[in-house]
Amino acid sequence: MAVNHERVFHALASLPRRQLIAFLAQTAASTTDLAARFGLSAPAVSRHLSVLQHAGLVSAERQGQKVLYRLEREALLGALARFASEVDGPLRRGPREAI
Repeated sequence: MAVNHERVFHALASLPRRQLIAFLAQTAASTTDLAARFGLSAPAVSRHLSVLQHAGLVSAERQGQKVLYRLEREALLGALARFASEVDGPLRRGPREAI
């Protein structure tokens, strides 16, 4: 899935989604596990995971009765690196001179 950088930053704008990403960076987890860990309802976690999946930041894998979610580390790092390069260019050039 191609990463849409606008969707990535929309997904990262939410504190609960950033917390889910940080946790999923350590281990895969189900919606139920995430809901219990963060004190959210399962439907709320599902909505957050849907946004993260749509942005290409997490993937889902069925294992028996459960669906485990994992961070797509390369997608996240790629989006952050692209943003850093977009910011770095203007910073290196310095402020525009007054006309």
